[in-house]
Formats: sequence, structure tokens, C-alpha cells
Amino acid sequence: MKNLSIVVYPHPVLTVKAKPVGKIGRDEFDLIKQMIRVMYEEKGVGIAAPQVGVSKRIFVTTPDSERGKEKVYVNPVVLKSSGTQLGPEGCLSLPEVALEVRRFKHVELEYLDEAGKKIREALDDFEARVIQHELDHLDGKLIIDRIEFDQRQKVLSRYQRL
Repeated sequence: MKNLSIVVYPHPVLTVKAKPVGKIGRDEFDLIKQMIRVMYEEKGVGIAAPQVGVSKRIFVTTPDSERGKEKVYVNPVVLKSSGTQLGPEGCLSLPEVALEVRRFKHVELEYLDEAGKKIREALDDFEARVIQHELDHLDGKLIIDRIEFDQRQKVLSRYQRL
């Protein structure tokens, strides 16, 4: 696999629903390894496969930014969500854009880890925010899709000037 890097908006892979992973094999292990590398290089707390140009339902997080404590999510599905929180978010695929985004405060999800083991997990607050942000990437959505139209137009015109 070639050396991957962040793709930025308006790259088309960022706006389409990623494909489910059938079997976790060598290609997926290589992809996950590169995603972790890129996430740390770019100082992110999460990264989804579409952000490195790969349409697969995989993302990696490290909410504590601690090497060795990354979590891998393959084919994640939200089972329950509740509460709301409003907070700041940035995105590696939208450099220099930060927005206030409304998210669920609590999410419960099911996913496969990198070994193919099915996991059920409940997350709150910041970790729940990170998960939802990365899930959006798997569904072809960005933080600019979570704001009002007028605000989006202002953000995009400023972004294009950068």
C-alpha cells in the first residue's frame, strides 16, 4: 500500500458513504497502521479511512492522544444515543476550520475491532463526540454539513480563500 496522507475537502471520497469491510485482512491491517501514523502526524484524536482516500468503514481514535491506546472501529453501528452537547470541533480534512457542532452526549455502538472481535461499547461526552465525528466521515458527512446553510456558505467562502 502506498504511503497515505490526509485528503481535504472537496475531495469526492469525503462525500460518499464508505463501503463495509467484509473480511479484515492484510490490506485492512496496513490501512489501520497508516491511519494511526497519519492521525499522530496531523495531531488528530481520530481519523476515518475516507480521510486518507479509502472508502472503507473503518476509523481509529485516541481521545487521550496516548500512543498505544488507539481504538480501531470496523463497520461501527450506533445502537442507542441520548442527550445533547454543543462543542467545538475541527477536522483534519477541513484545515483551519473550527465550528460549534451539536452531538449526542451518550452513544452505544457495536463494531468489530482489528482482530474481528465484535465489541459493544457505551461512550459519553468527548469520546462520544469523537465517535460521532468519525461516523459522519463513514457516511460522507463533514462538520460543515451539521451547521445552518448561511453559516456553511460563510465558512466555505473563507475556506476557499485559504
